[in-house]
Amino acid sequence: MSAEPSWTLDAKDCWELLRSTSLGRLAVIGVEGPEIFPVNFTIEHSALAIRTGDGTKIEAIRDHPRVAFEIDGVEDETAFSVVVKGDAKEINAPDELRDTVSLDLSPLQPGTKNHFVRILAEEVTGRRFPVTDPSTWRSALSDASRAPHE
Repeated sequence: MSAEPSWTLDAKDCWELLRSTSLGRLAVIGVEGPEIFPVNFTIEHSALAIRTGDGTKIEAIRDHPRVAFEIDGVEDETAFSVVVKGDAKEINAPDELRDTVSLDLSPLQPGTKNHFVRILAEEVTGRRFPVTDPSTWRSALSDASRAPHE
């Protein structure tokens, strides 16, 4: 069985996909190592903007500003993945903060979300690949009896 190839997305396609959604995953280096968080985001020129509260994300960004950000999804019979790497910086300057506050950034969870962060996109990569029919992975053991979940 030969695997169908994936193909690399150009920067324009990656940004188009980033603009098509508002939910992604932010990867930071926390006190105990790598951490990944689902976050809402929006595009601001060639950067991503997120809004967050006090806690692990903002502390990690202050200590280690280098981050990765990912979105992925499925469209028809293909899947895609886009990764953004760059430095994250808390927005504190009044003029920048005024511009950012007007962006459509609605966090999923309630609570105080008074920190705005900009991720400067230094590297944007993506790929698209065909979705394999799930029956491809069936085997003689697929229908075997299993112990009930405990």
